[in-house]
Amino acid sequence: MRETRTGGRRRSLPRLLAVALPALALSVAGFTSAPTASAGPAAPATSPATSHATQNHKALTDPDRQTFHPTGKAGQQVPTTHLCATAHPGQASCFAQRRTDIKQRLASALAAATPSGLSPANLHSAYNLPSTGGSGMTVAVVDAYNDPNAEADLGTYRSTYGLSACTKANGCFKQVSQTGSTTSLPTNDTGWAGEEALDLDMVSAVCPNCKIILVEANSANDTDLGIAENEAVSLGAKFVSNSWGGSEASSQTTEDTQYFKHPGVAITVSAGDSAYGAEYPATSQYVTAVGGTALTTAANSRGWSESVWHTSATEGTGSGCSAYDPKPTWQTDTGCAKRMESDVSAVADPATGVAVYDTFGGSGWAVYGGTSASAPIIAGVYALAGTPGATDYPAQYPYSHTANLNDVTSGSNGSCTTSYFCTARAGYDGPTGWGTPNGTAAFTSGGGGGGGTCTPAQLLGNPGFESGNTTWTASSGVINTDSGEAAHAGSYKAWLDGYGSSHTDTLSQSVTIPAGCRAGLTFYLHIDTAETGSTAYDKLTVTAGSTTLATYSNVNAASGYAQKTFDLSSFAGQTVTLKFSGVEDSSQQTSFVVDDTAVTTS
Repeated sequence: MRETRTGGRRRSLPRLLAVALPALALSVAGFTSAPTASAGPAAPATSPATSHATQNHKALTDPDRQTFHPTGKAGQQVPTTHLCATAHPGQASCFAQRRTDIKQRLASALAAATPSGLSPANLHSAYNLPSTGGSGMTVAVVDAYNDPNAEADLGTYRSTYGLSACTKANGCFKQVSQTGSTTSLPTNDTGWAGEEALDLDMVSAVCPNCKIILVEANSANDTDLGIAENEAVSLGAKFVSNSWGGSEASSQTTEDTQYFKHPGVAITVSAGDSAYGAEYPATSQYVTAVGGTALTTAANSRGWSESVWHTSATEGTGSGCSAYDPKPTWQTDTGCAKRMESDVSAVADPATGVAVYDTFGGSGWAVYGGTSASAPIIAGVYALAGTPGATDYPAQYPYSHTANLNDVTSGSNGSCTTSYFCTARAGYDGPTGWGTPNGTAAFTSGGGGGGGTCTPAQLLGNPGFESGNTTWTASSGVINTDSGEAAHAGSYKAWLDGYGSSHTDTLSQSVTIPAGCRAGLTFYLHIDTAETGSTAYDKLTVTAGSTTLATYSNVNAASGYAQKTFDLSSFAGQTVTLKFSGVEDSSQQTSFVVDDTAVTTS
């Protein structure tokens, strides 16, 4: 029987000294010292042999980039400026909010610092997103007016976080007018420029392998923005983000048909920032209405917690029952006879906001919030999930995959007669919809992307290890019933490392994914450790063939199991080896415990 493993030898003096050194004090308001040189503002040069996808995966999984620099508590009243004026009838307002209590700094002034606010790695951690995927996908961002610094600012954002360059020259970024012109762009506008910076940064954070098209409408009136919407689709984008809106009007059902009825395209729209109340085009029956949450770190298996974003009677995520748009067939809540807003949600609270770089509307790094952040985040998640079915309206996808979302059950955005219109609850509610992303499964059609046929199946042998040391290829003693670590279910699990000495354990199985299928890998992971501090000493790497899906370390230790989800659809028609590799250093144990694995096709 395998020996019970406990903490290892006493940490050596050099390691003790390293742990004991105090963290560098804040030197610039709102910014903290970078953890290592690799997490500084300059991205590593990409050699011809190193793909953009490989660079982005490394940036998103580097343990040194996992640190979150918080800027407030959920619902905290923090000073912000609303970048766009309140919309008049027939016009839209952007929903971006920029914090004014955190001093903005240009990148050149922060060479040794990391911006405050949620980073790409933070968002991937919070929403369990794959660090691979999105290659070949194009996300369009539709906004009003021109940002002359859009490309340069996007470059700074991406290089600061180690992401690959996304430029006009390399074909990743395109900036056009509502008619598709790349040379005759609209009038510059400082407010909308800040919105555009936020949108571009959030798409980049979630789907750094995606191409991006910025479509700039001539003005903020409904017609120009609608024309820009159509242009985005005509340019080939299968995912379109809209962080703007206004009051509902009886004409909106006509605008639905003119501008938003695009089957096969995932269109996301911000729910609004004025607290309880329905806004358009979020209430269009053809779009995904995206509500807003407050996102904070937590001592739970997920490592994060969320509640409804609500700051005051006039500030918080929008939600409500449309006065005009008909209820789509896939929306089944019974309190609203017409279209209900929202469908899903993501972080929007400025107090727990995201890092953004903008030098035209702003003066460098700042913390942003508003449902302007949540809409492009969800557009990026759709892109990671793959191309929608050709005849589908992808807003319906989360309704078929509610178990693959983080259900937000606390908070409200105001007062309402029908409770769930404004108050979070288990299951569906207006402010947060069905919840926030937990991987990409909730944003897929479940039908192979609309092409081909696929018989749903679970492909792994002995997925819960209950048949003992069979089917899997594993290091001695990895698959066991040792009482030192509990299984997620049943008696057996795979326990890698945990000796407190230099050790490597592996666990692998090859699987053939049928052509024409979508496929997803899921497993439950528990990490416990005797290590202290924020240095990654012991690591678990998960790979599919030569592709690294994720890297975990002692820094990610938490109580209980957390489910991890990865998209394997790119391996359709291939046999791929899935492998878990745990490497432990010379002292202080870290146990990586895996259970209830699955590769599911759809």
